[in-house]
Amino acid sequence: MYFKRKIYLLTILLLFIGLSKNSYSIEPNIFVQSTVNRASAILSNDLTKEEKIEKLKEVALETVDIKGIGFYTLGKHRKILSDQQKKEYSQLFNKYFLKSFSSRLAEYSNPKIDVNSQEKISEKYTIVSSTLVGTNERPEVKIDWRIYTKNPEKPLIRDLIIEGLSLARTQKEEFNSIIKSNDGDINALFTSLKDFINK
Repeated sequence: MYFKRKIYLLTILLLFIGLSKNSYSIEPNIFVQSTVNRASAILSNDLTKEEKIEKLKEVALETVDIKGIGFYTLGKHRKILSDQQKKEYSQLFNKYFLKSFSSRLAEYSNPKIDVNSQEKISEKYTIVSSTLVGTNERPEVKIDWRIYTKNPEKPLIRDLIIEGLSLARTQKEEFNSIIKSNDGDINALFTSLKDFINK
């Protein structure tokens, strides 16, 4: 009798977990606050800079749409890439983004970010507004997060707008400048990414 009851309760529990997993959606503002809290905990921990960088990379891989940002930053140049070049670019941009993101963020010591509001601008996107709390060393900074919510169970960061400046758009302009100054040669961008990754 006890064994049957145990199996019954286990079945109900597994069913509940399955339903929860399939129907659970995360509000973008909660997702952002959770993400910045994770990063803050890493930065305030007693770790070496290298250890912090590795842990920050893990957070980025889980929460940022690196592939989507990468192809956005290519703009019109994406159309001229072969399938093999797209694959190579994705791999390079992934390494470039993770190194750039984690090494810069690792310089901060326990940044406090307060999420203020969110605005759904389409079926796929929500803008989450937040504030990097000012200290004696740095001023208050307004940060808007562009969250991709096509899959409400797994929201992803697509862009940061810092004091009105889009980081993704800035990156797009930088990449376009590299390609144009090299007569449209996409390999010049690949070389630039490799140089950054390897330095």
